[in-house]
Amino acid sequence: MSAPAMDGPTADAPKRRVSPRQLARRRRAASLRRNWAEFRTHRSGVVGLVVLGAIIAIALLAPLIAPAEGLEVTKATGGVLEPPSWEYPLGTDENGRSILTLLIWGARVSLLVGIVATVISMVIGTLVGIMSGFFEGWPARLLFRLTEWFLVLPFLLLAIVVASVLPRSLFNIALVIGVTSWAGTALLIRSQTLSIKERPYLERARALGAGRWHQMTRHVLPNVMPMVFANTTLTVAIAILAETTLSFLGLGDPTAVSWGSMLQSAFDVGAMTTGAWWYIVPPGLCVLTVVLSFTLVGQALEEIFNPRLKKR
Repeated sequence: MSAPAMDGPTADAPKRRVSPRQLARRRRAASLRRNWAEFRTHRSGVVGLVVLGAIIAIALLAPLIAPAEGLEVTKATGGVLEPPSWEYPLGTDENGRSILTLLIWGARVSLLVGIVATVISMVIGTLVGIMSGFFEGWPARLLFRLTEWFLVLPFLLLAIVVASVLPRSLFNIALVIGVTSWAGTALLIRSQTLSIKERPYLERARALGAGRWHQMTRHVLPNVMPMVFANTTLTVAIAILAETTLSFLGLGDPTAVSWGSMLQSAFDVGAMTTGAWWYIVPPGLCVLTVVLSFTLVGQALEEIFNPRLKKR
């Protein structure tokens, strides 16, 4: 009797092997889908994400929504502190410019400074936190004492002192906020690093001859990144508040319009005493909305990535 014929040409073909990179990509994709599904269960986080998406879209489309000519004082067509009307839905400032136009373009500056400052803060905080938690001896103690020193100093006071020394520009404001606000992130990442350093897979890596750089970049950093990402959204809110405060105190870029500079200009012209509430309330509400949205998203992400909060 002859052997039965096999159906199809793939019967004798060897099974296709999956490379480690493909396996890692599949795991990351599955983790992202799982985290997104869990994030959607947090209604407050979803609301905050939708509001942030709308504000970011308005900031990116500012040239199409409100032409940049509306920012020029010489081309202003409105009256001085004119109340809201059909032509100017949110009124005008002391130069006759539309408050709505200033708000739309101010969103660009406030978000840009907040995001750049947060990136600087996250990079410094993550590096210091990993090194102070992973290394031993006097380097770790020195980095930890430096972190404690920055935690003890009042963040806003230190930012004001440094900002008053540097030239006034958007990058310098972002640099000041980032350099003075990394200590909290460093302390969080240090505690995570100390926990990861004692796990079995890191002991196996050391037994196989892995160096410190390999352990930090291949094992410690990927495991602390979820906490870094969750903490980033919370830090953006703090950075935007700091930018608003520095601009309100006159330490921001005088050539750029931000929500903080709008509040500072409204204070200078006495908008509250003259009853021009439309000059103060809109930028204040914008700052409050963005900070609250980032906080809601950050709290949802922190609950997803923090195992202790998951158990609660």
